Amino acid sequence: MSIKAFFAKKFAKKIYDKTQKWARNPVETQERVFKNLIQQAKDTQFGKDHNFSGILSYSDFAKNVPIRDYEGLKTYIEKVKKGEENVLWKGKPIYFAKTSGTTSGAKYIPLTKESMPFHIQAARNAILHYIHETGNASFVSGKMIFLQGSPVLEEKNGIKLGRLSGIVAHFVPKYLQKNRMPSWETNCIEDWETKVDAIVEETFDKNMTVISGIPSWVQMYFEKLKKKGEKPVGEIFRNFSLFIYGGVNYEPYRAKFENLIGRKVDSIELFPASEGFFAYQDSQKEKGMLLLLDAGIFYEFVKADEFFAENPKRYTIGEVEMGINYVLIISTNAGLWGYNIGDTVQFTSLKPYRVVVSGRIKHYISAFGEHVIGKEVEEALREAMQNTAVRVNEFTVAPQITPKDGLPYHEWFIEFENEPEDIAAFSLRIDDAMRKQNVYYDDLIAGNVLQKLVVTKVSKNGFQEYMKSIGKLGGQNKIPRLSNDRTIADKLK
Repeated sequence: MSIKAFFAKKFAKKIYDKTQKWARNPVETQERVFKNLIQQAKDTQFGKDHNFSGILSYSDFAKNVPIRDYEGLKTYIEKVKKGEENVLWKGKPIYFAKTSGTTSGAKYIPLTKESMPFHIQAARNAILHYIHETGNASFVSGKMIFLQGSPVLEEKNGIKLGRLSGIVAHFVPKYLQKNRMPSWETNCIEDWETKVDAIVEETFDKNMTVISGIPSWVQMYFEKLKKKGEKPVGEIFRNFSLFIYGGVNYEPYRAKFENLIGRKVDSIELFPASEGFFAYQDSQKEKGMLLLLDAGIFYEFVKADEFFAENPKRYTIGEVEMGINYVLIISTNAGLWGYNIGDTVQFTSLKPYRVVVSGRIKHYISAFGEHVIGKEVEEALREAMQNTAVRVNEFTVAPQITPKDGLPYHEWFIEFENEPEDIAAFSLRIDDAMRKQNVYYDDLIAGNVLQKLVVTKVSKNGFQEYMKSIGKLGGQNKIPRLSNDRTIADKLK
């Protein structure tokens, strides 16, 4: 065992014990976070506008602070962008994480000196929990890579801005600097395809032990590696033992990845966002990710099927139940208050609190009242692929409301790596699985409101070409699993 691995195990035990203290006292932990947030922000403009000095309980907060999305906070954020201080949080943010995809263009998510450390600690602690549980620490001596955005930052009124993954690149601990790949110069390449080619060249002959990134973009890296080496990735990197991912569910990619790698590799799931680092997989044995209750974030939850009601009930951590689809609402030490990040979660455990990401509140299909969510289509595809040789590169689903012939249907656009011998039979397998997943969908099929789903094959690299055409190839960008319209579908056609 190397010295680095020895000390990693010691440190892992320390962090595990520290985590257990707050995980065993979830309600008290969240109450402490809540009180601290209100106290710290009571003299900000937002705090004064919402009577933070008069907030003595959570019920006071819920009365004074409505649920908002980015548009609802935009007037405050615009003031911060102009250089004003003490607007949403004391002082000024140290960074803006710039994201795209809203109706108003780019979003500027504040990161403060109080919030930034939790982004770094959470990623580190996920690895340490893995080490503590498995006893495997040998990988810490090898090379590690995270496929991320460029670390080149702009500056706006004294606040640096860039992609979150690029900002995080500035905070790699000193003890990992020699292990980190790719080089700074390669990481700064803006064009994604050029960047991945450069990363392949730079890492091909290295002792890569940990690889991290969004599965769809790591897949591109693996495909290029396999083509260059003319052998599986697991043979090129013989000590590669840990894949760390976030952003999308890994299950639809798992069979393809195992084929590319040539063997099974342990994985750790993360739940990071520009707005905060919310959860990480703390166990290889348990389903779901540990919700981080002691990380400067106060959580609220709204049942997804009630979210669009006039005054939906807001639940705190002590009130949630397993198996219910909740919209995740956060208030943070970066100055986001009653903020709807757009993700939906379901609890898989209440002791401790673990979640899975079930989808996006805006990414669903309910053209006929079925309200299909991301978790359901991913599980249906996984079930249909089980015990088959079918492998999928990417997929998305959209409604076909006005077909030329017959009843409306859900259209599944799938890019196969290994396609089924009988597409019609495979479509039926998915449809059967979907009917088990969603009772409303089942009723619509049984009642002849919808016909069974249709699978449309997407040509090789079709999804990559689509993402390239809209300027979102690589980085943290990902294909929505579901759309309630045919904007993506028609372009894929």
